Amino acid sequence: MHASPPAHTTSLTVYYDGSCPLCTREIAFYRRSPAADRLDWVDVSRAAELGPGLDCQAAMRRFHVRDAQGQLHHGAAGFARLWRELPGWRWLGRLCAVPPLSWLAEAAYRLFLPLRPHLQGALQRWLARRARAS
Repeated sequence: MHASPPAHTTSLTVYYDGSCPLCTREIAFYRRSPAADRLDWVDVSRAAELGPGLDCQAAMRRFHVRDAQGQLHHGAAGFARLWRELPGWRWLGRLCAVPPLSWLAEAAYRLFLPLRPHLQGALQRWLARRARAS
């Protein structure tokens, strides 16, 4: 008989678009944080089921996290919630969770969304050129 692994308590589930090179790079940055192993990271481009209240289409359109109580946070509020879990980012997460800064952060996030496809394309072209050059 062998011992089962210790229970893993997840403080947050992070849903991200793994098909987006921009998103993947950003998430890779967060995953290098010392606290990242306490979080669950779900690539929604490969996931079939995301849990109650969240489908793949919604998760591909906006950033989402689910806290330990099952509550979904999306957009700038999702980033603020993620940042509060990561050392070195907690101050920004707290700051961006307080109105009126939370409103400004959400407005900036909404302005970014239409730019995302263009930034993805530019990053893909840059990566392709870099790969051909090496």
